[in-house]
Amino acid sequence: MKKEIQIFFTALMFYTRIPIPKSIPFNKEYSIASVKYLPLIGLLVGGFSAGILMLSLTILPVSVAVTISMISGLLLTGAFHEDGLADTVDGFGGGWNKANILLIMKDSTIGAYGAIALVMALLLKFQLLVALVELPVAHGIPTPYFVLFVLLAGHSLSRVLAVSVMITHEYARVNDDTSKLKAITPEGLKWTSPAFILALAFALFPLFLFQTPYVFLLLVPVYLVRLLLTRFFNTWIGGYTGDCLGAIQQICEIIFYLSILILWKYI
Repeated sequence: MKKEIQIFFTALMFYTRIPIPKSIPFNKEYSIASVKYLPLIGLLVGGFSAGILMLSLTILPVSVAVTISMISGLLLTGAFHEDGLADTVDGFGGGWNKANILLIMKDSTIGAYGAIALVMALLLKFQLLVALVELPVAHGIPTPYFVLFVLLAGHSLSRVLAVSVMITHEYARVNDDTSKLKAITPEGLKWTSPAFILALAFALFPLFLFQTPYVFLLLVPVYLVRLLLTRFFNTWIGGYTGDCLGAIQQICEIIFYLSILILWKYI
């Protein structure tokens, strides 16, 4: 139990800006194992963002409340996945072969492609969340709880899809050892491994809160987008990078919000 707690704190240290006890040093073994807690981190981020949103809605207009909620989420994670999205779009937008794409993605500065992608992704997420907050009560779920369930599911489900890429695809390596992801890619991760089953349980848990089987239809569009993205990455660079996983998380989160908005209008 003590070891699992340390692994979880390692996940907090790696994927968020939440302070952890100083007695938890960085451990490579724990950093590898911490991937299984990524969807749980999503639940924490989603729950925190939802809490800020619900509090803000009591005194502020919807658009302002959603903006504050999004900022709180960015501060909590250090824009970890958003940075991956920007770097990925910069790499594939400006590169013409594998080596060049990976070189651009490792550049710490943001280019025009990445900046545009980041602005449009945040804008689309903002518009979708505003629309979801303004939805009429459906299936007996009051608006505050509906928003909570949506953010919990969006953050956790998108993260488990990123973890699943580590099972199905190879890491895109070049002839160097500078990649940060090599330190966190678990060996032996499979669909049936206890680590992934635990991650999947954290990710699917919020869907049961909606108390309608229709919500599980949302697994189809987000997984299809995950397949399209991984196929694109595999074609160009022969696998994935840490930035690619960040892009998958961000895009799948947005697709989840879009899909549930459409679903809730027709059920």
